[in-house]
Amino acid sequence: MAQKANQINLMSTILNNIPAEAGITRIEYEGPRIALYTKNPNYLQKNNYIISEIVNSLKKRVVTRTEKSIRKQESEARAILEKLLPPGTGTPGYFFDDALGEITVEVDAPRLLSQEAGFDLGSAMEQTGWKIKVRKAPHTQSTSIQNVYYAMKAGNDERERFYRELGESIFRPRLTSTEQITIKTLGAFQEVGRSSLLLETAESKVLLDAGIHPGARNSWDAYPRLDWADISLDELDAVVISHSHLDHMGFLPALFKFGYEGPVYCTEPTLPLMTLLQNDFVKIAQIEGGRIIYDPKDIRDMIQHTITLPYGMVTDISPDIKLVLNNAGHILGSATVHLHIGEGAHNVVYTGDYKYGRTQLLDSATWNYPRVETLITEGTYGAKEDIMPIREEVEMNFVNAINGTLKEGGKVLIPVPAVGRAQEILLVIDQYMKSKLLTEAPVFIEGMISEATAIHVAFAEYLSRDLRAKILEEGVNPFLSEYFNPIEHASSRDEALREGPAVIMATSGMLEGGPVLGYFEDIAPVEKNKILFVSYQVQGTLGRRVLDGSSQASLMGQDGKIKIVDVRCKTQKVEGFSGHSDYNQIIRFIGKLRPKLQQVIVGHGEKRKCENLAYSIQRIYRVPTLHPAVQEAIRLY
Repeated sequence: MAQKANQINLMSTILNNIPAEAGITRIEYEGPRIALYTKNPNYLQKNNYIISEIVNSLKKRVVTRTEKSIRKQESEARAILEKLLPPGTGTPGYFFDDALGEITVEVDAPRLLSQEAGFDLGSAMEQTGWKIKVRKAPHTQSTSIQNVYYAMKAGNDERERFYRELGESIFRPRLTSTEQITIKTLGAFQEVGRSSLLLETAESKVLLDAGIHPGARNSWDAYPRLDWADISLDELDAVVISHSHLDHMGFLPALFKFGYEGPVYCTEPTLPLMTLLQNDFVKIAQIEGGRIIYDPKDIRDMIQHTITLPYGMVTDISPDIKLVLNNAGHILGSATVHLHIGEGAHNVVYTGDYKYGRTQLLDSATWNYPRVETLITEGTYGAKEDIMPIREEVEMNFVNAINGTLKEGGKVLIPVPAVGRAQEILLVIDQYMKSKLLTEAPVFIEGMISEATAIHVAFAEYLSRDLRAKILEEGVNPFLSEYFNPIEHASSRDEALREGPAVIMATSGMLEGGPVLGYFEDIAPVEKNKILFVSYQVQGTLGRRVLDGSSQASLMGQDGKIKIVDVRCKTQKVEGFSGHSDYNQIIRFIGKLRPKLQQVIVGHGEKRKCENLAYSIQRIYRVPTLHPAVQEAIRLY
């Protein structure tokens, strides 16, 4: 009864604030949103203040949807748009999302479809009967984006039902006025890998991240300790993913395999990026005989339950928790997770991985939250000696590290994560080769890096201010350099390994599986070659062992037999390209937060680094600071 009364109150408030000309036919829950279905979308497009006033009144997300009866058939809607699109937009791509009544239009020049450019979006909606979203078309077709579209299309009916049921759960009246908040550490505390923690209130249970540990040798250390948390998956109200690296989301499809049917929240680019990496994880496990903890069907289930959010949007995810995702500066779409709990009772920020400093690829992490009482920060570089060099020095160290090897006729293998670091390195290589400071040589790029780069272009609005302007306003794509050679088939791989200097970029960044191992096998035994690390090497990974001076490496051959590879080449790590904050950046970030924090919790770092960072924060800012291990429960409020 209370649920029904609550729903009636919401609906009556909305209807009292909307003129009859809006043509509202029904009002429904749509996950964390309230959807208004209309037969006159142009009216609401031109009078968008009406929706803004309703949002301000209800303090809920409200969206408009077109009534199904006015939506043109896909072929007809596509033909209408083809006539309306101005010259210069390129050959458009279309995705029709029946569950939401939206067409995503991918074009080369999205700026031409803006109101400022004179494009009448309201008229296009009126003529097609669909809402229209405009996105930058990637320079090459992205399989991962297409996979997301396919999974969403295949699950249209299920998604509509899922959204309605989720909305009823989120917008139900609270069952208790008790304010009590606890977190349970399930992974990546006093360690790096398998990031996960459970936040519980009297009303809700929310899982923050669900990663895997890339260097773990047993199941207990490889996956989040959900068994210890003593929770069944149907008790979870939501899963929030901070970003698309496997150590933060690699376990997520397994939740669906084991019966989770609830929502996943993440930023818009995170969904295709994590789909890319999860499918690759499954493929490598199948090839190398590793643990196969889920399959492509589970990834499709995950896609169909994922709700993407832009930065800065306040969203209800349970009766007593509102979520805001903000730029974390770590990789494309990475987010700090701001949870507003209760009626102003407590605010928690979980940073995930964050970079409080600008890079060529991304702007610095957001710090100006309205309120934060508890901060859960990473401590990857939490030791006092973990101070990164200035950016110009980092880039010149990188250039010099490559130049020496290329001039000797050697090859430089750069093991790199496909997402984030790879794109940053591509920008640096292009800049310095063009300026002649870096010796010109072919740069071979493995296919997964090229795929991830296409997703960066498609979501260019999430990139740094300068890069965003180049791609979206100037129409310049710096990822299409004359020096770059995508490796798409066996002959390209043969060319990369042919005699002569070259740079090869391949995944994975820690030498834990992936195409990089095929190059490693050829490059490591040759003295004039070099393996150049540009990312963090987790304890226990092959990358860490090679960097620490191991003279041999054991690889699994395609025949299932162990192969011993001699490591005679040079190895080097260039510090400073990290997407993580160093010690000084973490300390500065915490110092910027206002009003003063009530407590800080340090995780995502080796034990010594977490201990040191926690001690420093407490000493400098006089804020109680903890550095728990995995399997600890902490009362926040």
